[in-house]
Amino acid sequence: MLTSVGAPPNVRLACQVRPLRDLSVVPLLPAEAQARDGFTQPGYLAGQEQDVTVLFADLRGFTGIAEDKLPYDVVFLLNRYFDVVGTAIEQAGGIANQFTGDGVMALFGVQTGPAEGCRQALAAAVAIVHGIADLNLSLVEEMEEPLRVGLGIHTGPAVVGRMGRGLALYLTAVGDTVHVASRLQELTKDYGCQLVISDLVAVRAGLQMSAFPCHELTVRNRRDPLVIRTIDDVQHLTQMPESSQTR
Repeated sequence: MLTSVGAPPNVRLACQVRPLRDLSVVPLLPAEAQARDGFTQPGYLAGQEQDVTVLFADLRGFTGIAEDKLPYDVVFLLNRYFDVVGTAIEQAGGIANQFTGDGVMALFGVQTGPAEGCRQALAAAVAIVHGIADLNLSLVEEMEEPLRVGLGIHTGPAVVGRMGRGLALYLTAVGDTVHVASRLQELTKDYGCQLVISDLVAVRAGLQMSAFPCHELTVRNRRDPLVIRTIDDVQHLTQMPESSQTR
């Protein structure tokens, strides 16, 4: 049994322990745990700090769109949107881990590393915008104006692990990197663009992105300024050459 769950040498089955003195007991699993929870799992599920890439996506003006629709139509529309975004993220190799309101958070590079994670996140951004365009075509007779999405991507250290409670237990990340990615998504409104990324994302992805506007800004709770790139049309990302450092 201990071998099947990958237990270390100093672990014993409680049913085989005969205490000779007072012991301290540390539960390894909560009382409501299922049998499958006892098997060895990837370290990131238990919680660890690592470099990841975080993507945030948010529908623009959806509150105004929803005001004129029946509740059933709002739910239907959001589920179509979530399906498009979630599929794009998964096919790019990411993990869509939070669906909140009309926003989505996704993690990349959890198992592949930050460089691959950055490339995956940029590929997901392109696929999301393409998917939204196709969705707009299918809803053209139902929508007064097309759906638009804003995207933000940042990479850096974060605490990654399975967090929550009960049915709401899921893999997520917390930390400054997540906060910055969310802030970059919000900046798409200020810059009137589809995507804002930190310059570090471009560097780690190995792409030459000097053609895109560069800005330097101060993000709340960060001491050092952050260099970002604004992309009006993510389609242009498919035409970006690799940087000389990756050749």
